[in-house]
Amino acid sequence: MRMGTAHTIRTITSMLAIGSLAVLMPADADAAKKYKEVAVNNGASISGKVSFSGAAPAGAVEKILITKNPDVCGTGEREVVWIDIKGGALRGTFVFIDKIKTGKKWGKPKGGNYLINQKGCRFRPWAQVVRPGPITIRNSDKGVLHNINTREMIGVEKKRLVKRTMFNFGQPDPGDISQVLKPRRSPYISINCEAHNFMFGFMLAPVHPYAALVGDDGSFTLDDVPPGKYTIKAWHPTLGVKKTKLTVKAGGKTKADFKFSAK
Repeated sequence: MRMGTAHTIRTITSMLAIGSLAVLMPADADAAKKYKEVAVNNGASISGKVSFSGAAPAGAVEKILITKNPDVCGTGEREVVWIDIKGGALRGTFVFIDKIKTGKKWGKPKGGNYLINQKGCRFRPWAQVVRPGPITIRNSDKGVLHNINTREMIGVEKKRLVKRTMFNFGQPDPGDISQVLKPRRSPYISINCEAHNFMFGFMLAPVHPYAALVGDDGSFTLDDVPPGKYTIKAWHPTLGVKKTKLTVKAGGKTKADFKFSAK
């Protein structure tokens, strides 16, 4: 495996809590807060783009040697794209309203349930917004043992990262296993396979539905937002969190753009 900047990025992203020495930091966002679903009439929208300025750092893409299950995982090296930039857009970024207390109802997830699919020795999707609660873990790789480790990332915004294991189990056979996702202090979640050191993914699990993963062009829209003053945050799993404050009016359209860089 190639060392250097790429290795440093993966080390930071995959950092573990150290037993009893780990001190839990205050909540990063609103994982421990209650959210009340109400009818939203004449709601506003918040939209914008997340971009990256300058050249990508040397560790934006890491190549990791595939040493297990080459018939399914492939051969040679797996490219892990930690910082995905295309045409100035920073893909793989989550945008959400921080600490909103009331608003629209959660919609139903595609397919009827939230899903982490292990296919071709990859987590599909690499990044997604999920609602805390039931989630399906699927092994689509016949004859391959996967071991999914799902961890709550605490202290992200303070840059003092502690990871709390939520569930960690082996899945040797194809099929589905149901788990309950219960963030306690933070909506930021990482996943990795303990059996394959090139499998990674991320989730955002807020208590409210005002969250989105940006599109391929870096754009996002949060709709049916009640009028009020809000803090909007953009989280990139490698580059961290940026935030802005804004006021939205009933039926209005508000812009919120975020720009990241390697600095």
